This record gives sequence, structure tokens and C-alpha cells, in this order.
Amino acid sequence: MEYQILHPWKVNIKKAIEIQEGLRKRIILKQILKPIKKIAAVDVAFFDDEAKAAVCIFNLSDIRPIEAKTVRGKIDFPYFPGLLTFREGPLILKAFKKIKVKPDIVLFDGQGVCHPRRMGIATHLGILLNLSSIGCAKSSLYGIYNMPANERGSFSFIYDKDIKETLGVALRTRTSVKPVFVSCGYKVTLKQAKELILALTPEFRIPEPLRWAHRLAKVSGAY
Repeated sequence: MEYQILHPWKVNIKKAIEIQEGLRKRIILKQILKPIKKIAAVDVAFFDDEAKAAVCIFNLSDIRPIEAKTVRGKIDFPYFPGLLTFREGPLILKAFKKIKVKPDIVLFDGQGVCHPRRMGIATHLGILLNLSSIGCAKSSLYGIYNMPANERGSFSFIYDKDIKETLGVALRTRTSVKPVFVSCGYKVTLKQAKELILALTPEFRIPEPLRWAHRLAKVSGAY
């Protein structure tokens, strides 16, 4: 798969923030009209000064993998809240370049527009890949919300308290289990994102494709 090259990666923190602000005008959040048949899931694992990115492609019909690629390499960008894409993005894009089956949508273990500059990893890489994308994070990064009711499927909206903008949902994918934090990445609506995450969590808290990608990324060595 090819992707757009819209900016350099070897930048300092100030420039990285400027890049995020510049990409913000490219955000598109709209209804996916075509049927979703193939889903990609992405995760990154760290091994000392290296990391391994995994991209897995699944058929939605049975949530089984049909293709998987990984890339391992050194990480140059430091950890800094809100700039995860600059740390993980280059390896993820290299893994996508090895993928032959184009997905209809991509799931990221991270944020989408639920981000101070609306440019979480799902949004940033969704723009570069020109693919619909969803952020599904295990913890909250930004915004305020009320804890949803205890039953599976319950949710509460996440807001930016300063401008009263809806950024995502805290979604209960399992009864009596902590929620996940779902936000639009690119070319998807929040309603579609929430419904898809629920459809992909038949047994566990985390969507099944992200569980596969996590396991693949954690295995030491290449794939």
C-alpha cells in the first residue's frame, strides 16, 4: 500500500506540534457509505531502544486475519504526550507499505480527534493513508466524561469543556469492565465508530483485531 508524504518525521517537538496544527484542516468526518468488509488493526511494541509495528488485515464477517506484516526498527522521537504519531508513525507506515490487501477502515490503539489538537494517531495516519480510521484507546488522553452505566453497550460522550465539542465516547464493551475510549480518526462518524467497536468485541474488552495486532507486535523478531 502507498501513502501520502505530507511532512518530515525527523523534527523537534515544536515543529511536530506545528505539523499537527497544519494537518488539522485536512480532517474529514463523514458517513462511510460503502459496506465495510476488510478491517486493519495496528499496534506497536517496544524492545529497549527498538520498536515493532504490526498491521493485520481481517475479514469483518468472521474477524479472522487474512494478511499480517511487521516492521522492526529504532525509535528516534522521544516520548511526549500528544505526539505519539511521531514516535510510532514511521514504522507503522513502513508496515503498511508491505500490505497488499487494502482495508476499508483501520483501527488504532490510540486516539483520533480526542486530542488537544484533534490529531491523535488514528487521525494523523488516517490522513496520510487516506483511509477511514478509528481510535480505540485503553485510557483517556483528553476531554471530560461521565463514567457510563455498567452494562455492555453503555456509553457517555467525551467533551472538550472549553468549547463544548463532542470528541468521542467512553464505551463499555463488557459488563462490569472498564470502558474503552473511542474517537473518530478520519472519514468516519462517531456513531459508526462506536457501533463497529461493539461489533468487534464479542468476548473481550479490546476489539479482536487489536488483540491480534498486539500479540503479533509483542513477539520478538521479524514476521
